[in-house]
Amino acid sequence: MYNILICDDEKDIVNALKIYLNDASYTLFEAYNGKEALQVAGEQELHLVLMDIMMPEMDGIEAMVKIRETSNVPVILLTAKSEDADKVLGLTVGADDYITKPFNPIEVSARVKSQLRRYMQLGAGNQYADILKCGGIELDDKEKRVLLDGEEVSLTPTEYDILKLLMQHPGQVFSPRTIYQKIWNDLPYGSENTVAVHIRHLREKLEINPAEPRYLKVVWGQGYKMEKGR
Repeated sequence: MYNILICDDEKDIVNALKIYLNDASYTLFEAYNGKEALQVAGEQELHLVLMDIMMPEMDGIEAMVKIRETSNVPVILLTAKSEDADKVLGLTVGADDYITKPFNPIEVSARVKSQLRRYMQLGAGNQYADILKCGGIELDDKEKRVLLDGEEVSLTPTEYDILKLLMQHPGQVFSPRTIYQKIWNDLPYGSENTVAVHIRHLREKLEINPAEPRYLKVVWGQGYKMEKGR
């Protein structure tokens, strides 16, 4: 059973999402502003949050930042087409994905299932080693932990998946489109900005100097790679 929080100040949107996510394995919780979302998050063990950006009292970005202080639960932002800057900001401060209004029911269901699968069964059944190392970075896929010089680093599920993909293939260059397809299991529309934001966030958490990264390298015009043998 998965606990999913739907937060939007428009009740019609909340009701529509409840219809789209009518699944016996989902327990759905409702909130209509950021403060209510935080209250639910403090009372329930959540496995996914669908969060509108523009809301009264406390907007979705601020609420997500507060949730991120104590939880790495996947957060999918609900955005309008005109909110491109807010999408980038949301990804920068910890969102895992976004869905643009008006919603496609099939897309909503697919993105929710994808995030739940990664969060609950991260890396299950793959053929790679449980522990991956690159310099001072150690990824323990059995315990779902990342250590930097022996200190645990808090990553969102999406950041974790991108890092694992790159660490499983040291030296191999992945284009933003390829990373997006592998991690999001979706067509790579708008993939470059989305992937770039997550890479930047990973660098901020894992690199001493994010502007001159030791590990997460960009190959201009091609994509990203994890540096070999660092």
